[in-house]
Amino acid sequence: MPWYIKTERFRAPAETMGPHLAAHRRWVGQQQQQGQAMVSGYLVDDHGHPGGGGLLVLEAETHDAAMALIRQDPMIRSGCVDWQLQGWIPVVGDLGLRPARDG
Repeated sequence: MPWYIKTERFRAPAETMGPHLAAHRRWVGQQQQQGQAMVSGYLVDDHGHPGGGGLLVLEAETHDAAMALIRQDPMIRSGCVDWQLQGWIPVVGDLGLRPARDG
């Protein structure tokens, strides 16, 4: 299945993003519990501090399916980030993001 990457930049200061980030984390957790391969995290500066944005990697059947899923993300729905969704073709290695399957 194809991979997609959403990058985002906060439109507001990081210290005001708490409620949106909490809702985003809950949403990602729910997606993972439903079997969606997805991981999300902060982009950091050269000192390892969150730098005002994030990255989300996910699998989806098509770009349209990835876009439909991403549009449900509370960070997107809140309008508090500028974002971009791109397809990604891994060439070397394995991210190990797929949820464990029974059987």
